[in-house]
Amino acid sequence: MIRIFPSLFALGLLCATPLSAQDRPVVVELFTSQGCSSCPPADKILAELAQRDDVIALALHVDYWDYIGWKDRFGDPNHAARQRAYAVASGRKSVYTPEMIVNGHTDVVGAKPMALSKAIAEHKNDRETVQLSLARSGNTLQIDASVLEGAQGPYTVHMVRYTPEATIEIKRGENAGHTFEYHNIAQNWTVLGEWDAQAPLDMATPLPGDLPVVIIVQQSGAGPIVAAARIK
Repeated sequence: MIRIFPSLFALGLLCATPLSAQDRPVVVELFTSQGCSSCPPADKILAELAQRDDVIALALHVDYWDYIGWKDRFGDPNHAARQRAYAVASGRKSVYTPEMIVNGHTDVVGAKPMALSKAIAEHKNDRETVQLSLARSGNTLQIDASVLEGAQGPYTVHMVRYTPEATIEIKRGENAGHTFEYHNIAQNWTVLGEWDAQAPLDMATPLPGDLPVVIIVQQSGAGPIVAAARIK
């Protein structure tokens, strides 16, 4: 049975945000699966987060539930590997869905809008240690970053594209007979390289196609996300 949660609008999660906060969006990663009966409420929360300018919401579909009867068409073993890296970094022995990771640091188990709202609000006050800017020219993306006081490298530079929306009819497994909308579906997650932060970052990378792109600068070893930016 799917549990229905109150709208996040009513809970204040989608309240207006000052423009200054939009310059440093908070990253929310949802580890989810089409084969997980507990995931639809979390997918719905992510759909509402996807409307916000001050949050970069990404749905990372995992593949480890495919065996129970439905193969997630967006499932990617790289997403499961990223989730396991977070678990190791935080001392946890297992992974699960749904799980949200906020700014690479705070995990929220299941669909808990108030806990998620609190985590996002807290991470808006993270100390700024890296300034990041993106510029696209044709099929090339230019990435520039510089460190501020308190920066502690090394950092890993990630790039991910995402599909803004897709509707899927589930025909087998725990969610058989339901049709769901999925939002900000991560794909082609790529590590562009390591940055020691001893000098400004000046990097260019190919960017074919028209899918939105997100660049994430994260402390190496699945540590906190220190900067993120996107081009829609």
